[in-house]
Amino acid sequence: MQQGNLVKKGQFYFIYDNNPHFVLEDKTKRGLEVRDQTLDEKYGVKADMGMIHDIDGIGHKVGIRWYFPQAKYALDQVTKIAEEMESRYKALRDITCPDDE
Repeated sequence: MQQGNLVKKGQFYFIYDNNPHFVLEDKTKRGLEVRDQTLDEKYGVKADMGMIHDIDGIGHKVGIRWYFPQAKYALDQVTKIAEEMESRYKALRDITCPDDE
C-alpha cells in the first residue's frame, strides 16, 4: 500500500513522506491485512498491525507500517529505525538461508 511520496527504500522497507507523517512500511509484511491501528509501544507512534500465526497456530500481532509525526521525527531518525529493521532481517536471512544473498 503506497502512502505519500517515496523518499527512501531498503531491501526490507519503504519510507514515504505522507505529510504530516513519515510512514515506515515493512516490505516483508506486504499483503498482510491490517487488523488494528494502535500505539506501538516500542516507538510511541501510531502503527498498522496485522496478525501472523506460528507453526502451532498461535497468532502474533506484528507491525506493518508506522506513522512518525514529522513534528517530532526527522527523516534521519526514521531512517535509523528502518536500518535497524533492515539489519535484523539480514541477520535472520543469513541464519536461515546462508547461501541466499
